[in-house]
Amino acid sequence: MASTTIIFSCFIFFLLCTSHAANHTQANFLNCFLEATGGSSSSPSKIYTPNTTSFSTLFRSSVQNLRFLSSGAETPSFIILPSVDHDSQAAVLCGRRHGIRLRVRSGGHDYEGLSYVSFSSTDGPFAVVDLSGLRSIEVDAADHTAWVGAGATLGEVYYNVAAASPTAGFPAGISPTVGVGGLISGGGIGWLQRKYGLAADNVVDVRLVNAEGELLTRETMGEDLFWAIRGGGAANFGIVVAYKLRLVPVPPKLTVFSVSRTLGQGATRLLHSWQSIAPRFADDLWIRALVIAIGEAPANRTIQATFQGLFLGSRRATLAAVKKSFPELGVRAEDCNELSWVESTLYFDDRAWNDTRGLLTRRPAFNSSFKAKSDFVREPISEKAWEGIWKVMMEGEEEPLQMIFEPWGGRLWEIEDDAIAFPHRKGNLYNIQYFMRWFETEAAVTERHLTWMRKFYEDMTPHVSSNPRAAYLNYKDIDLGSSTEEGRTSYTEASAWGRRYFLHNFEKLAKVKARVDPENYFWNEQGIPPYTA
Repeated sequence: MASTTIIFSCFIFFLLCTSHAANHTQANFLNCFLEATGGSSSSPSKIYTPNTTSFSTLFRSSVQNLRFLSSGAETPSFIILPSVDHDSQAAVLCGRRHGIRLRVRSGGHDYEGLSYVSFSSTDGPFAVVDLSGLRSIEVDAADHTAWVGAGATLGEVYYNVAAASPTAGFPAGISPTVGVGGLISGGGIGWLQRKYGLAADNVVDVRLVNAEGELLTRETMGEDLFWAIRGGGAANFGIVVAYKLRLVPVPPKLTVFSVSRTLGQGATRLLHSWQSIAPRFADDLWIRALVIAIGEAPANRTIQATFQGLFLGSRRATLAAVKKSFPELGVRAEDCNELSWVESTLYFDDRAWNDTRGLLTRRPAFNSSFKAKSDFVREPISEKAWEGIWKVMMEGEEEPLQMIFEPWGGRLWEIEDDAIAFPHRKGNLYNIQYFMRWFETEAAVTERHLTWMRKFYEDMTPHVSSNPRAAYLNYKDIDLGSSTEEGRTSYTEASAWGRRYFLHNFEKLAKVKARVDPENYFWNEQGIPPYTA
């Protein structure tokens, strides 16, 4: 127990800087957790405090949005690094007993930082459960399934699945450093979604620690909770420590391509056509569009639309499919690359696709700040409207806004909107992500970018879904509304964001919450509260 003594002794100095009540609460929590986990005498430490040498390094290790490091938000009093499922159980039991709330971090990509900082007005102590130590991956190629620790990244999943079978894949997101835990719990869109649905559509079992500290599986948790954690934000209901995934068949070789066009090359006409036909392509074909203003601002700017595509077949079959479905795009053989599925995961993240070991890095791709928002489009936007949108983009910030258009249709339209908690199904043509990145750290610069993004989002109001204006949970947006009353968010208050993320599924999610976490222990500023009539 030598290292336990060291941890506790190092904590004493930290306690001297806090109030007497907080001292007592935090010391009791620390003792409780160390006792429950047997201390750390035979393994690396599982709990860190701000006075621990490696605390800052661990806290920053997967922070993907640097503006939250200087936002004035509260940082955790503890970071817990589970190595086995029981460690998460201990964190919940001790947290409930001693008044320490938990936030759960998988890959650190929470767009508003709510997995690792707090904007609560009560300034109560909290702990971050960092799941990065729970990233074991066990692939059963014969059964076409894989048990995956919730702290694994998508890159680690892709690498291990491909190593087990070159004809197996998993439909999830493009960025390999995104954590499995967060992505799946919010839905998980990606380039195989039209063929196989979302990541969350392909979860067949989980291991979850609930608000009572119990370790549950699909069989023991009840189908309503299993429904809720697939697309409803699992951190509202507990700590998912592992997912069992259904793997999907992919060909040994598939084809990817990328074609860019500016306004002078017909970008507006192409995007106008794309929005109506892309959701109706054959399921094996996926084409998304990325739009950005390029050139020196503002006089020489134009708009560039890049169409990225994947077809589950050969180059020749790809060219035939695109010629049949979208001939005006003008895809040529030299625009195409035949790759394995795992290589394509690197291609779309703009990495060297011939070295799949790059999927194993957990380092953030950028050391920057960003802001994002999202929309769903149900009716085609007119060419005239696009021209007005381009004008705003070209007159905008020196750090240009990017619009990312993800096509719906295929399997996404076939699955009912209440099959899992993710509700955005048939009727949607595509999703838009508005994304802006900057590298300056001054507060005034950040505020300028946020203000511009919010104005652009408002300008898009006439062109997107309404009543409510829908949003995608994994592109979390605090501007939709939030609560700072820790643990006291009302159902009515949460409807401001809940009905936009979850539409008609929000009420059921709140009723599940009332059953499994009636005291709202798993609270955050944009969480789901227990249902009240």
